[in-house]
Amino acid sequence: MLSRRPAERTSRPPTRLRTDGRGRPGRAPRLLALTVALLCTSGLLTPAHGTTADGAAPRAAAEEGSQRVRALVARMTLDEKLSFVHWTAGAEGGPLARGVGYLPGVPRLGIPPLQAADGPVGVRINGSRATALPTPTALAATFDDGLAAAYGKVIGHEGRALGQDVVLAPMVNNIRVPHGGRNFETFSEDPLVTSRTAAAEIRGIQGQGLMATVKHFAGNNQETDRFTVDAAVDEQTLHETELPGFRSAVEAGAASVMCAYNGVNGTPACSSDQLLQKVLREQWGFRGWVMSDWLATKATTDITKGLDQELGLEMGKPTDPVPDSKHFGAALKAAVTAGTVPEAALDRSVVRIVGQMERFGLLDPAGGPARPARDAQAGRATAREIAENGAVLLRNTTTAAGLPALPLTGTAATSLAVIGDSALHPKVSGLGSAHVVPDAAEAPLDALRERAGANAAVAYEPGIERLGAPLTATELSPAFQNGRQLDPGGDRAFYDGTLTVPADGDYRIGVRVDGGLAILQIEGQAPVYAADSFSETTSVVLRLTRGTHKLAMSGWAWPDRPLSVDLTWVTPERANRNIQRAVAAAAAADTAVVFAQDEGSEGWDRPSLSLPDGQDALIAAVAAANPNTVVVLNTGSSVLMPWLGSTRAVLQMWYPGQEGARATAALLYGDVNPGGKLTQTFPAAEDAHPMAGRPERFPGVAGKQEYSEGIHVGYRWYEREGVAPLFPFGHGLSYTSFSYRDLAVERTATGATVRVTVRNTGRSTGKEVVQAYLGPSDRITAPQAVKKLAGYTKVTLAPGQEKRVAVTVDARQLQYWDTARHSWRDAPGARTVKVGSSSADIRLTGRLAP
Repeated sequence: MLSRRPAERTSRPPTRLRTDGRGRPGRAPRLLALTVALLCTSGLLTPAHGTTADGAAPRAAAEEGSQRVRALVARMTLDEKLSFVHWTAGAEGGPLARGVGYLPGVPRLGIPPLQAADGPVGVRINGSRATALPTPTALAATFDDGLAAAYGKVIGHEGRALGQDVVLAPMVNNIRVPHGGRNFETFSEDPLVTSRTAAAEIRGIQGQGLMATVKHFAGNNQETDRFTVDAAVDEQTLHETELPGFRSAVEAGAASVMCAYNGVNGTPACSSDQLLQKVLREQWGFRGWVMSDWLATKATTDITKGLDQELGLEMGKPTDPVPDSKHFGAALKAAVTAGTVPEAALDRSVVRIVGQMERFGLLDPAGGPARPARDAQAGRATAREIAENGAVLLRNTTTAAGLPALPLTGTAATSLAVIGDSALHPKVSGLGSAHVVPDAAEAPLDALRERAGANAAVAYEPGIERLGAPLTATELSPAFQNGRQLDPGGDRAFYDGTLTVPADGDYRIGVRVDGGLAILQIEGQAPVYAADSFSETTSVVLRLTRGTHKLAMSGWAWPDRPLSVDLTWVTPERANRNIQRAVAAAAAADTAVVFAQDEGSEGWDRPSLSLPDGQDALIAAVAAANPNTVVVLNTGSSVLMPWLGSTRAVLQMWYPGQEGARATAALLYGDVNPGGKLTQTFPAAEDAHPMAGRPERFPGVAGKQEYSEGIHVGYRWYEREGVAPLFPFGHGLSYTSFSYRDLAVERTATGATVRVTVRNTGRSTGKEVVQAYLGPSDRITAPQAVKKLAGYTKVTLAPGQEKRVAVTVDARQLQYWDTARHSWRDAPGARTVKVGSSSADIRLTGRLAP
């Protein structure tokens, strides 16, 4: 996390300035875009929780919160109350040294400061290392509520240990757009999976005493034009696909909700009385507070619409003066003083925030619960367990010897060619506010060499380098010395020279940064930005012409440490040689293991579902040289696989966190049996998914994205349209096999129960996710899915073992949202129930009686 937040909450990856995906600049103001590229960085409430018919503030803030909290707020001055409704840059006006936001508290009233950090994939704090967990997509792929709670426990424990009180996590927005840049930060295209995973994680986080903030409420399903786009979504679709995760989070007791940048049906999400008061508080009974996303607050009057707190300061660099918030600081004070915003609205918001501080023990005379010490070992153990359980074996065919390609055995396990940059430089996490700097992250190559044994032959070739070699004095004049460039707090240009390019072609430029931010400018090219708060390394491909080009570098250093910069490149000649060497290594080995990655990031959506940087061509070339090729994917979301048919096996590891190397080795060698399942559909082609050929759906037309697919999100669309995906929702292979029999379905007082006997028919212990899908009711006319996931459970079985498994279907899964009554209603009649190993692998079909 940056020492002080930029003008947007991380808008683009620290590479070249990007367009909005259609070849034109993004719509955010250029100053904001530049700054972000530089830094990125129980019970129902009373009617007074809404506004009156004329839009005035609630009748009295005293109707919320405990008597103690209301009394504390009544004793506050106006300035003290204002200090709660916008985050500041740090104690005593200094730069924010830790976390993303700071509230000073009111010491004279015994109210301590409050500190918040980013945290969808681990606690993200500038200058601190933390456990880098696998991505939420990997967590959801475990289909395991217990592991979700363990994931949350790590975040909660580390957040408290690192001085935080609030974490901005989890993200529960629906995976609607396959290209979504932040898909890796959230859970699923299915609302049930998202709801269960989110609730369990929140209980884990808050069980450690850290307040969770569920985000982004609502409709933040794409990054393109995220600051201005309006999500046009009908009421049924909103309540049945996007909102269930948020409702589940509220029911799990989330302390806070973050509203989104985008609009929803014509109103900015953070200004929406419909979302923030009618849905969140009146329908769901939410008792926490609502904060805006970074600079998503639109006006001081948002505080009368249900927004309680503004997140964001308009700023640039850590050396700039600390400014005020835009709407809930001096502007709100003036509005309250003038009477245009009732002070009762301010009081209500402060009561909500201080009420959660009371709930979590922060108002106790001792200053709140004692903070624990970090338990890095426990964090590592949980990270590895989730990486192993969330991995999805997508493909596993037999070799010429008639054996499965995985797990690796015999000579296939001891004669390896390991290929790919991420085999040596581990791909730990995605970019943006979810980027976590781990204590350490072992290279998969090292883990594979250790597991293969001392007598094994394990060769390595990058195939495609992302860094390359340092530029020498022959290429840069004057010579550039990699390493320390600026003292702590420095802010200036530190290099000005010329780059000599030997031939026309594509050159990969690598910039590795520690201690701040660096800007590289080559004459005639877009600037390249690299910040260690966003990603330690930036790698971009620039088309350069033969000759001499001006090259300059500038940047700034964090106040507490120097700025170090390493500058490298990969020439076209070196890139060609790398491919040739990778192919030769593959041909000489019994097994080729290719590691491939993509770059999911907050702030931008992927321009294509293909692997970037020519990796598809690399995999195809390797597979042509060695038919026994295994691909390990370090990707945050779905990707296309034009080479799939020429490979033996594909293992989806996602961004596996800091323990991904050993988890990958354990899975490849069969020390662990893969049991993860996809929580999103993988399209077969760029033109074969719900958004394809429908620009009004994505990225939107004239500032509006239309959810015209309705409730048919993800696998539901593929089912309705009869489109075959590359891999279906719920898919995941195992090193063993399972049979299903004796399906029984019955209604219960709380919904339904689906029972089935599952037997391990293979030779190794494995885990199976039993999935129950529900067909439509023939007695309602509202849109319904051909089938939807209604319940699931995970069972572990030894070889030959069988268990009678019960899958609970809660009452909500048997309902639909009635737009005429604006409420949930039972869907009467008999329903088809299908049980299987994925949405496409149905083993048994039954009937739920009326």
